Amino acid sequence: MELFQSTSDNGILTLTMSGRLDADTTAAFGDMLNGCIDRGERRIILDLSGVDYVSSVGLRALIVAAKRLGGLSGKIVLCAPQDRILKLLEIAGFTSIFTITSTRDEATERLR
Repeated sequence: MELFQSTSDNGILTLTMSGRLDADTTAAFGDMLNGCIDRGERRIILDLSGVDYVSSVGLRALIVAAKRLGGLSGKIVLCAPQDRILKLLEIAGFTSIFTITSTRDEATERLR
């Protein structure tokens, strides 16, 4: 999995992910996300448009980060998941936990 970071002028960190979020990549993903939170990031967009697979371990990493941020008055918004990833998030009940948007612009608006 490759991760690219860009921070907008309004203090929202966008992480664009590609590949798989599975047992092989989740530890690095979790470490990177926790590092961002440790540095003070509180508004994070995870752009999932390039992610083609998420395992249960990957789902757990998302929940852990969301709970941690929630305790710090922060928020993660998931944006642009492919249809099969969106179905997985719906089945797993993540639509009641996360704000999920179809575009980055909409995700940014939700974090303002």
